[in-house]
Amino acid sequence: MAFIKETAKTPNRYLVIGGDLIENCCRSSVGDIFEQTIPPHEQKHMMAKILEPVKDRVLCATEGNHEARSTKDSGTKPIWDICCQLGITERYRPNICFVDISLGKPTTQNGSRRTSSDRPNYMIVVTHGSGGGFLSGSALNKNERFGLCIDGMDALITGHIHKALFSQPGKYVIDRRNKVVREESFKVCTATSWLHNGHYGVRKMMLPTSFCLQELWLSGKGKQMKIREI
Repeated sequence: MAFIKETAKTPNRYLVIGGDLIENCCRSSVGDIFEQTIPPHEQKHMMAKILEPVKDRVLCATEGNHEARSTKDSGTKPIWDICCQLGITERYRPNICFVDISLGKPTTQNGSRRTSSDRPNYMIVVTHGSGGGFLSGSALNKNERFGLCIDGMDALITGHIHKALFSQPGKYVIDRRNKVVREESFKVCTATSWLHNGHYGVRKMMLPTSFCLQELWLSGKGKQMKIREI
């Protein structure tokens, strides 16, 4: 897979797994189990083989609604199984991941501690997402509302709605220690879909999805973030 190969050879590029890695149609799910060309247990194995070259680049992994079908029906967790095969179970969380990233070395050459301006810190939140709507606005509104309830977050990464979206809401932050009120913003990134629109999507008259690879770029020289297409 070209994306995996490119990621493996690109320095300082990492991945987050937000769920729906496999189709995982079960008897109780909306999708048709007879349309699957590969059974769910083989889907998990194939996905683990795909991710093997970049397993050291995976920062976190959480479930999507497609994997939740197995959790509901049998108590099994496909993303956990994939992480087990890759040997990265410590990076798995069932519902939401909080990723604390500090860039740069913690100390200088003479051993003194670097200041926060020299070693910026980022808090990234990853969850699969839910609901949404026919048009992009309703889905984006739900993500922004959820982001507003997480204090100290710099970026929220979701998926689920099969639309590549980006926004930057603002909010007031009360700093009691310094007795000031600041205006701060955070990024909201909804990841692209890797699927073609067919079968279920066409029957439900859903809009076709567009493919747009996104990258959340973090600066190591002062706190700065950008979301850009790659």
